[in-house]
Amino acid sequence: MNVLVINCGSSSLKFQLINSDTEAVLAKGLCERIGIDGRLTYQPAGGEKSVEEKPMPTHTEAIQYVIDALTDAERGVVGSLSEIGAVGHRLVHGGEKFASSAVITEEMIKAVEECNDLAPLHNPANLIGVRACQELMPNVPMVGVFDTAFHQTMPEKAYMYGLPYEYYEKYKVRRYGFHGTSHSFVSKRTAELLDRSYDATKTIVCHLGNGASICAVRNGKSVDTSMGLTPLEGLVMGTRSGDIDPAILEFLAKKEGMDITELMTMLNKKSGVQGVSGISSDFRDLAAGAEAGNKRAQIALDVFCYRVAKYVGSYVAAMNGVDAIAFTAGIGENDGSVREKVCSYLGYLGIEIDKEANKQRGEEIVISTPDSKVKVLVVPTNEELAIARETVALV
Repeated sequence: MNVLVINCGSSSLKFQLINSDTEAVLAKGLCERIGIDGRLTYQPAGGEKSVEEKPMPTHTEAIQYVIDALTDAERGVVGSLSEIGAVGHRLVHGGEKFASSAVITEEMIKAVEECNDLAPLHNPANLIGVRACQELMPNVPMVGVFDTAFHQTMPEKAYMYGLPYEYYEKYKVRRYGFHGTSHSFVSKRTAELLDRSYDATKTIVCHLGNGASICAVRNGKSVDTSMGLTPLEGLVMGTRSGDIDPAILEFLAKKEGMDITELMTMLNKKSGVQGVSGISSDFRDLAAGAEAGNKRAQIALDVFCYRVAKYVGSYVAAMNGVDAIAFTAGIGENDGSVREKVCSYLGYLGIEIDKEANKQRGEEIVISTPDSKVKVLVVPTNEELAIARETVALV
């Protein structure tokens, strides 16, 4: 079966067409500037990447261009729309309603809409993509795969905040966690690479990208994760602050005359390593800056790695041990210096890094020495493949 995987944002849409039998990517691409003017990037497997300016007033036009590209006589990878057996949609927030992926129905969409308050920027955009696909592919079964679903196995002691309980009862204010599709995929793959039973392995997954989170996976289940009600909690990230003293907000509001909207913009878009360094949210720029003697760039890198190591340590305690630590996502897969610096705090776990192995970028590899008590790996994430697998399992 060929599965079309859709990751829809408010003005963009990423896609991959995956053959579920071979798990090969037949084609992939991106629609950008939807609602502004429109740009389609398309690349068939083994072919050249093309970029075309195309009018995309809505997501429906964007989806139509994707279908046209996939079925094009010259550059397409399928003969017709009938060769696409299912569509898998990334949906960000399922609240407590969805502990697993679900076939998309009108009832299911209504339940997702009820979670929109929990992800006002993401959920409505995700559902726009669903509606556009339904309009153009009315007879193709579709599945929603939630970022939050994997973390619904967390116990109350992990997801409850120290707030009046009525806010949980009334508004479901609690930790939900994100990057669940990635954490699930990487923890399973880690167990496979170590030839261990997934149901008898304690893994800490470090999903380190511009958005970053850590997850404790015990015996195949998420038992804690660093992001919270929103993706703002947890690690210091590219532009997000991560954990802070909440009283800072009142302090800055009084000192700077900022309202709640300005404060949230500052926390989400002007903080993190970009805010600390004053240079960039890109770790390549930070590394270059630190190399050139920029103190703030070095501080930003140090703060990031220190926070990651602290979370890893806390999750070792939460699981009463750990068998493997897996690094994934853009920074985790490609930045050996970050991996080494994080692991420099973990000597108490009997971890020693193989410096030669740690030079590798973007490959599945064990980067700890053979005698390390805890294995450390780099495992490239593949959220699109995970979504395709979930979709096939349901349809």
